[in-house]
Formats: sequence, C-alpha cells, structure tokens
Amino acid sequence: MKRAAFTSATVLCCLALSTALFGQTSKATAKTTPTSATKKDAAPAVATAPAPPTPEVLKARMKPPVKGTAFVEYIQGPSKPVKDEIVTSIKVRNTSNAPIIGFRIDQYFYKGKEEVSAGTGRVRNPIAPGEIIDLTVNAPMKTGITGSQMRFSHANGAVKPEAVKKFSEPKK
Repeated sequence: MKRAAFTSATVLCCLALSTALFGQTSKATAKTTPTSATKKDAAPAVATAPAPPTPEVLKARMKPPVKGTAFVEYIQGPSKPVKDEIVTSIKVRNTSNAPIIGFRIDQYFYKGKEEVSAGTGRVRNPIAPGEIIDLTVNAPMKTGITGSQMRFSHANGAVKPEAVKKFSEPKK
C-alpha cells in the first residue's frame, strides 16, 4: 500500500513541476519585434559592471584569511548629501599579509555629543593583500550634523586603520 501511495505522489509531483517548467519556456522563447520607441531608449539605465579581478588577486584571495587584527590604509573622500542621504566614498588598501574577509566600515554622525545618524559599508568579497577597493557608506540625512566618526571591523577581529593622503608602495 505504501509503494502505491509513494509512486502516485511521485508522478503527481513530476507532472506539477513539468507543467511549470514548460510554462516558463514559452515566455522565454517568445520573440519581440523592436519598435521605434525601444530604439530611442538605447542608453543603459545602469552603470557598467566593474572589471573582473585579475588572476593574481583571485589566487591571493584563496589564502587563509587574517585572524585577529588586520591592518589597512584608507583615503576618505568628502561626505556629500545626495537626496535624503549622506554618501561617503572611501578607498581602502589591505596592508596585511593575508586576505581580509567580512570587511565593514560603520560611520556615525553626531550633533554635539548626540548620535543622530549612522551608515554602514560592507565588502562581500575577500580583500587580497595589497588590493585597493572603493567602498561607499550611505547614511540618512539629518539636520545639524557637526561631526562624524568611523569604526572599522572584519569577520575575524579588529582592524587597525591608518589614514593616508596617498597609498604607500607595497612591501616586497
């Protein structure tokens, strides 16, 4: 009895999945003819994707990550108001001997001694030794901001940041 119930349940599942699969393929194979309205809107709406990392960087990212304190240099750009947000652009260079995973920057904005706004910037991929990344921190705009402070961290410990005007040459 159990075999018959299992077999019938399997057949019903297969039929349900196959109809959903074939229903989607008809939409994907349908061809549309370009109209004059779509030809005018040929400009892409999204910026181009960044270039893929070089093979050296990919190989360096595969090494065991930093455990404990990581060392980075950073160049902070000015914080600019964009619509209802404060956007800060930061360039970060990994000066540690191993990749950094789970890198994060928290930026806190103050009005006097009271915190009024905060934003976070994260890097999803490991940062290879010597690699320079661009990170953006977005925070809600508030009135009366008098100062800001940044906190650096990563998945396996603390980060020792060093503010620089220009990145130093990598040690060989």
